[in-house]
Amino acid sequence: MGGCPEEVRANPLWRRAWEVRQEHFEPRIRFERPVATLAVSVTGAACALRCAHCNGHYLAGMRRLDDPALDAARSLLISGGCDREGRVPVLPHLGAIARLAAGRRLNWHVGLIDEATMLAIRPYADVISFDFVGDDDTIREVYGLAKTVGDYVACFQMLRRYARVVPHVTIGLHGGRLRGERRALEILRSLGADELVLIVFIPTPGTAFAACEPPRLNEVVDLIAEARVRFPDVPVRLGCMRPGGEYREQLDPLAVEVGLNGIVNPARGAVRAAQRLGLRIEWGDECCVL
Repeated sequence: MGGCPEEVRANPLWRRAWEVRQEHFEPRIRFERPVATLAVSVTGAACALRCAHCNGHYLAGMRRLDDPALDAARSLLISGGCDREGRVPVLPHLGAIARLAAGRRLNWHVGLIDEATMLAIRPYADVISFDFVGDDDTIREVYGLAKTVGDYVACFQMLRRYARVVPHVTIGLHGGRLRGERRALEILRSLGADELVLIVFIPTPGTAFAACEPPRLNEVVDLIAEARVRFPDVPVRLGCMRPGGEYREQLDPLAVEVGLNGIVNPARGAVRAAQRLGLRIEWGDECCVL
């Protein structure tokens, strides 16, 4: 594998992250362009929470359950707006989802569901994507939920009894400020998480955080490097939700250089960085957790 990049060599944390990757993984990286996975909102554009970072914005780009385009998809992301308890109400739609599940893999993004709901969806759940938050104030002030980190821990542990669960940690979720991300990593490591996806806060029009800036690039790379070191033998990926444009062009190559195992919709510089480092590139066309 290629040597450590000069910019990474100059930063002890970043250098250590690259060394950890070399010690624990083959020289291979996976890039995804998930055109074969379609995202479905079971609630349409409706969401009771209207979170400060989203306000239902991303639901508008998802398919409805009756969209004929779903028939051509190889896999589906089942998601939707939440109720006041932070749960996506999937049970009323389970019949339609079950029909769509035939011959397809399903990634479920369903929030803080209870055990009865998990048991009902278990036959159709290839994987659960679970947003994990490490700060009580962020849960209250961003999601508007009367929940705690303990509730997220309990739900994560329950889900893992029945399905493969991939925790997602949003860097800068609290309006671009880092609050609780390191605690989230610490907790997930103590719980034995065996996969991790990192995403990055996007200032989104029409939300309470629209005027905020994304987290500072060096802070994001530091956290990615810390995740690599904290989870030395666990696949860590950079997911699809992160700012685009010049921000992504700068972030993605650095994410490769500090040792991530995969990136969704990588910037061109990330591909060049992987080639320069001697990593064998694999391309996929579905959700990174699939």
